[in-house]
Amino acid sequence: MIRRTSLPVRRVLFPSLRRFSGGEIAEDNECADSADLTQQASLYVHWPYCLRRCSYCNFNKYIPRENNNHIMTECLQRETETLLRLSQVSSITSVFFGGGTPSLAHPSTIAVILETVSRRVNLSDKVEVTLEVNPTALGMSTLEDFCQAGVNRFSIGVQSLQDDDLMFLGRDHNSHQALETIAEAQRLCPGRVSVDVMFGRPRQTVESWETELTELLRVCDDHVSLYQLTMERGTQLFKKVQQGEVSMPTDDVTAEMYQCARGTLRQHGFLQYEVSNFARHNAVSHHNLSYWRGRQYIGVGPGAHGRFVPLGEGGVLREARTQTLEPDVWIREVQQRGHGTRRRIPLRHLELSCAQSVLTLSLSSPLVTVKLWHEWCLFGRLEEVLVMGMRMTEGINHKHWELFSPQLCLHEIFGASIDVQELLRRGQLILDDRGLRCSWSGLALLDSILPALLVELEAQIVQRSQHSADKQTETTIIPR
Repeated sequence: MIRRTSLPVRRVLFPSLRRFSGGEIAEDNECADSADLTQQASLYVHWPYCLRRCSYCNFNKYIPRENNNHIMTECLQRETETLLRLSQVSSITSVFFGGGTPSLAHPSTIAVILETVSRRVNLSDKVEVTLEVNPTALGMSTLEDFCQAGVNRFSIGVQSLQDDDLMFLGRDHNSHQALETIAEAQRLCPGRVSVDVMFGRPRQTVESWETELTELLRVCDDHVSLYQLTMERGTQLFKKVQQGEVSMPTDDVTAEMYQCARGTLRQHGFLQYEVSNFARHNAVSHHNLSYWRGRQYIGVGPGAHGRFVPLGEGGVLREARTQTLEPDVWIREVQQRGHGTRRRIPLRHLELSCAQSVLTLSLSSPLVTVKLWHEWCLFGRLEEVLVMGMRMTEGINHKHWELFSPQLCLHEIFGASIDVQELLRRGQLILDDRGLRCSWSGLALLDSILPALLVELEAQIVQRSQHSADKQTETTIIPR
């Protein structure tokens, strides 16, 4: 499975609407203080509709039975306003319109949502505003309209430059349209155009992949996202592979494709800053960086996810929030109560073995210290900071980790671990004065490295919690 892309709408201009584009994209502040963790957030807006479903896709997307764009726009606007009000956020640092197919929305939808945000919180005209785009002829013709509505960055779902593969994948564009769309997007937003490209496709070889990627790099802008095609249960692709109609490249071949791509991109001046993302001229995705650096984000729309500290929680507990999946049900809920939040989970309750064991320990004794309870509550956040931060080539620096774990530093957690020491000896992991990160070779093995790090984090948190329980002096009843 790969990240979602989008389809076109008709051309329309909005000369009277405030433009949110222009100027330099605001730099991401890596060394944010603790106040920024609750007062700042990025915003993700999910448009769930598509004209068709690609053969590999199992994302939350729907083929609309009727045109209800107006109702969807009204509900997205209302939920945006409600969730901003429920949060402690005073500033939005980036906005991302994804889907589904966000460019099926009228460009006025983008403008209305941005205006809603700017009325409630601070939204600088230099904030990065990204729209996913499907590179069809009609989609290309609407790019300028979306710029007028406030978009200043495009993410184009090229996926492949091989027409046969595009047809097999169920895409509704060809390679010529993809190249034309890239050129038009660069004209409108130079230096702010990303392309998505997929590897591990049926019949693809390492040699053909290298040739295709090199061709793409001759014409693309300054950001490339790589995605491995994977089989997802319930998709047409999965069914064809199960029935023996299609064969996928082996794991060894896809691993070689990934390493080949990393080398090719580096030769063309692209620096890898995350497992799947490469940029030159510092044209990174600030929105995605906010995810990987453990910042707050608000998710709006059917099935969207969010992570933020709601009002009334004392600035301590961040919640994982999920919106109702089905658009029709979500619309009814937004109309009735202003938002379609289906599930709210304090991060202390994330379903991980460590979180569960800590929760079991806490319920076995009704009296614990306030400090100990807060340590247990913070585990879910630490797990997310670790998993997301290790995706970046910069990893997790000590100052950033301290924002989330002031009492337990990286060296204390991982320095004495036998498994971590072995990863350090192999040169796959680095733990030094800068922080914790994967090496060039280690980043390609992140899926096998993370379990060892999570086990060690669990062991240290449980050990510290038990030690604190033995020495408790101030007690309180655990909230049920």
